Amino acid sequence: MAPPLTLHALEDFPHVKPGDDLARQIADCLAANSLRLQPGDIVACAQKIVSKAEARYARLADLIPGAEAGEWARRTGKDPRLVQITLDQANYVLRYRPNLLVVETKLGMVMANAGVDQSNIDGAGEQVLLLPEDPDRSAEALAAGLEQISGMRPAVLITDSVGRAWRIGTAGIAIGAAGIRCVNDIRGEADMMGRELKVSIVGHGDQLASAACVAMGEGAEGTPVVLIRGLPPEAEPLPAAALVRPAEDDMFR
Repeated sequence: MAPPLTLHALEDFPHVKPGDDLARQIADCLAANSLRLQPGDIVACAQKIVSKAEARYARLADLIPGAEAGEWARRTGKDPRLVQITLDQANYVLRYRPNLLVVETKLGMVMANAGVDQSNIDGAGEQVLLLPEDPDRSAEALAAGLEQISGMRPAVLITDSVGRAWRIGTAGIAIGAAGIRCVNDIRGEADMMGRELKVSIVGHGDQLASAACVAMGEGAEGTPVVLIRGLPPEAEPLPAAALVRPAEDDMFR
């Protein structure tokens, strides 16, 4: 029988500041929670702490809205400076409504307000937090850092909470990954009845991210890191970028 899948939200995680050694903070918090890394472990981190450590802040006072930002601000009622930083992180705007711009980000992901966030950060109202510049690279760096500290290289998952087409509420997705096969294409395999699977592609990274977000919580819990244990190590990892559907295949655009 396979071991059970377990999720451990790390208690008392420290407040993360720009320039912090996030791998060291995670390693120390694992030890404080009486946990040691084992083969097959996945360390899931909320995007926010990764962005904080990487100093992905923008000061609203430094932003000068352009004409396009002014027009979108008029349509949505948003602060023109917030619109400008959203446009700076986006390829183009897909949809809008009052106080919301849905865009394709520079990373190719479709997100509300390009993932620009003001919650749970210092100086809220004066600065905003952006997504990591390259979340897969950030995940690789964290995996390497944890290996250097502990001698054990875990898989790393960077999660974020986003809305989804036709569904109410947000759910966790993987925006960065290392050591995880984020997409499992099982077309050609057989189901329980022996029928060939024709269209089954599993978003494994998003499944793990959503489970991790349940353990993390979405408000003031203060548990932004979750240790996922019980899955076998991945033989052929595939990064989170593989989860981004090409625009030409996206029926909702």
